Amino acid sequence: MKTLGQFLQTGDWKGEKHVPVIHAPEKVKAGEGFDLKVSIGDEIKHPNTLEHHISWFKVFFHPENAKFPVEIGDFKFTAHGEGEVLDEPVALTNVKLNKSGTIYAVSYCNIHGLWENSKEIVVE
Repeated sequence: MKTLGQFLQTGDWKGEKHVPVIHAPEKVKAGEGFDLKVSIGDEIKHPNTLEHHISWFKVFFHPENAKFPVEIGDFKFTAHGEGEVLDEPVALTNVKLNKSGTIYAVSYCNIHGLWENSKEIVVE
């Protein structure tokens, strides 16, 4: 049986322009909101044209010892030059956690496919 996981690519976001960058604190207080930002191309700019662009991000949180991750957000970028409008692939949300775990971000490039990154976060 084939799985979607076989198509997920990863790398160091400082050297690979497709890897989503997760901006979140290393530690947060239980139940207190914090800004979670996901972006692409922080070190190496990703093209943002009709021909080559990031279409979306999906962001998940997997609490320690939980069976499944929880979807935090689904962010779509739909303006790629039509009508001379471009949107940059940056997503921002405010999150409250009650348990430590791992944030996962997946991005989709219309030419180079699926890319993932993760970041552990400690809840105190």
